[in-house]
Amino acid sequence: MRRSLPPLNALRSFEAAARHQSFTRAADELCVTQGAVSHQVKALEAELGLKLFNRERQGLAITEAGRDYSAVVRDAFDSIALGTDRLLQRLRSGVITVSTSPDFAAKWLVSRLGRFAETHPETELKISATMHHVDFTREDVDLAIRHGAGDWAGLDAVNLCFEELFPVCSPALLRTRRGIHNPEDVLQFPLLHLDDRRDWSRWLEAAGASGEGLLHGPILNHASMLIDAAIDGQGIALARTALAAADLIYGRLVKPFQAALPLKNRYWIVCPRATSSMPKITIFRKWLLAEAAEDARRLGARCDERKSRHIRPRPNGQAGG
Repeated sequence: MRRSLPPLNALRSFEAAARHQSFTRAADELCVTQGAVSHQVKALEAELGLKLFNRERQGLAITEAGRDYSAVVRDAFDSIALGTDRLLQRLRSGVITVSTSPDFAAKWLVSRLGRFAETHPETELKISATMHHVDFTREDVDLAIRHGAGDWAGLDAVNLCFEELFPVCSPALLRTRRGIHNPEDVLQFPLLHLDDRRDWSRWLEAAGASGEGLLHGPILNHASMLIDAAIDGQGIALARTALAAADLIYGRLVKPFQAALPLKNRYWIVCPRATSSMPKITIFRKWLLAEAAEDARRLGARCDERKSRHIRPRPNGQAGG
């Protein structure tokens, strides 16, 4: 609903004049001239179509209508001042409220919170896991971690990490007698799908494998459930880099193949531009980026280690390629 409000400067001049019963003292408070206050009050009276003050020889006398209206305006200004104080206190405090998806919270963020608390004990984190994109103008949230293309108008967005989509499974599944040697071998096992079966079709095509018509396995609607099912040995899943990182690093999952699909949508650290340089926001963003960089380093190290296991010495003692 569109609000019908008089100009703010006119309301400020009226409220100060009503409180002081004087245009002169109101002008001193507002750091303007007495004539400016008088002009603003006259403009407000003209807009409202009623007199707020009687200009008398002895001085300024507020009318009954002016007295009633001044109470309404004063209450409104008091509410604005209180809300502003609360907002500034929240921004200055050591509390950061973070909004993110349930999948990212479960598979990436929550397990790391202890490390943040150890290095930044002065900062308190509040995590809100939700599927909807937070409205920073209406919700009590400082920062969000969103999955998308990073093009949100009016917001500061910093890319958290590079994202690919690749097969993952439990180490036990990889060691079965059937084994997984070629891309087509994944079709011997249940395939775990997120929302639909299109991702597996795309990956098989990119890997040069046939057998799309043989796709099977359960369809789940949360990536975290998909990954947990793969950890439990229930099948092979296609996982995104960020969500699978910790389970790959700690050996709960393995990548049977290096073939991966690049993804346009990634995770982004998002906040209003006006607050992006606040110390507590800067500290938390820097920590998130450091964690993601360490994931990339450790994933790269595991990949190199896995490749080295497949190198066999040549007869002359030189390593083969």
